[in-house]
Amino acid sequence: MAQLSLKKIAKVYPNGFKAVHGVDLEVRDGEFMVFVGPSGCAKSTLLRMIAGLESISGGELVIGNTVVNELPAKQRGIAMVFQNYALYPHMKVWDNLAFGLKLAGTPKAEIDSRVREAAKLLEMDHLLDRYPKQLSGGQAQRVAVGRAIVKRPEVFLFDEPLSNLDAKLRASMRVRLTELHQTLRDKGMPATVVYVTHDQVEAMTMGERICVLKEGTIQQVDTPAALYERPANAFVAGFIGSPEMNQHDVELSVTSDDVAFSFGGVRLPLPVVKADRLRSRGNGAVKLGLRPEHITAIASHAGAVRVPGTLRFMENMGSEVFVHAELGGLPFTSRVASDALGDLVGKARGDSHVFHVQMAACHAFDSANGVNLLI
Repeated sequence: MAQLSLKKIAKVYPNGFKAVHGVDLEVRDGEFMVFVGPSGCAKSTLLRMIAGLESISGGELVIGNTVVNELPAKQRGIAMVFQNYALYPHMKVWDNLAFGLKLAGTPKAEIDSRVREAAKLLEMDHLLDRYPKQLSGGQAQRVAVGRAIVKRPEVFLFDEPLSNLDAKLRASMRVRLTELHQTLRDKGMPATVVYVTHDQVEAMTMGERICVLKEGTIQQVDTPAALYERPANAFVAGFIGSPEMNQHDVELSVTSDDVAFSFGGVRLPLPVVKADRLRSRGNGAVKLGLRPEHITAIASHAGAVRVPGTLRFMENMGSEVFVHAELGGLPFTSRVASDALGDLVGKARGDSHVFHVQMAACHAFDSANGVNLLI
C-alpha cells in the first residue's frame, strides 16, 4: 500500500466558488482514515480529487512517492467504492468482480484466483453465479467492495458506501469493513483507506483517525477518543458524540475564591486545574460544553455540583435513558443508565429534579471563534 499526502489542496469552481481551502493532511500507509462532516463540507469533493474524478485547483497530491495531480484516475493506483454500488446489471457477480482485471489484461488464471480469494474474504463464494438484481443491499455492497479488493490498489476510497442500507445492515457492514481492514493487515496486505461519511457513529466506530471537515477546511484530525475527549473547538465538540454535547453561552465569573460558570441563577464552580486555565480571562462570556453522560440523575461522582432542574421529557433507549430537562432556564440533555435513574422513575413533564453535574469533565469554548479554552 502507500501513504497519501495532501499539501495545500484547493478546489475553485469556474464560478469562483471555493469549495476546498488549502487542505493539509497525511494519511499513513495502511491507515483507515475517515472524512466526516455535515452536508456541503466538501468531504466527497476532496475524495473525488484524490480519485482523479475532480480536478485540483491548487496544491499537491502525492500517493506513495508520486505526485498525481495530472495523472488520470486509472493510473493513480486507487479503487473507489461508491454509494450506489455501480454494478453491471447484465453481469453475474463473478464477472462484475473480474471486469476491471480483464480490461487491464490480467491473465485468466490470476483473475480467477483473485476473484475467488476476494469472494472468500467477503464470505460471498455462494453469490458468484447470481446477478445484481438477485442480491440484497448488503450483498451488493460486498460485491462493490470485492471489486475494489481484486484490483489490489495503493489506496481504497469509500464514498458513503453504507448510506443506502437500513440501520441494522449498516451496523453489520460497519463491522465487516472494519474486520476486513484488519484481516488484510494480518495477511500482510495492509490497506490504506479513505472513507467518507456524514454519520459520526460510522466515523467513531470505524476510523483509526478521523478528519473533521467544515466548509472545505479541516477542523481537527485525531483518534476517535481524542476527538471525543479533547475537541479542538465547539464545532467538533457538537458534531462528535450522540446525543450531542450540551453547549450554551454563559458568563465566566472569576473571584478570589473560585472560577465558575453562571447562568439563570445557577453557579457551576470549576475544579482547581480548569479554574487556573481560565482565571486570566476574567469575567465575560464563554460557551459551556457538557457531554450528556456528565449530567447524572443520582450522586455518582465525588465533587459533582448539585443543580435543580425541571423535566421536559425522557427517551427510553433500553439500556439507557436520554433525560431532557431545563437547568437555569436552559435546555440540557442527560444520558443516564436505566438502572441509575434514582427517583426520576415515575416523574413526568414539569416535575423538578436535582441533577449532578461533573465539572471535572466540562469544556469551555471561546464565544467568538469556538476554540476550546481548556486543552
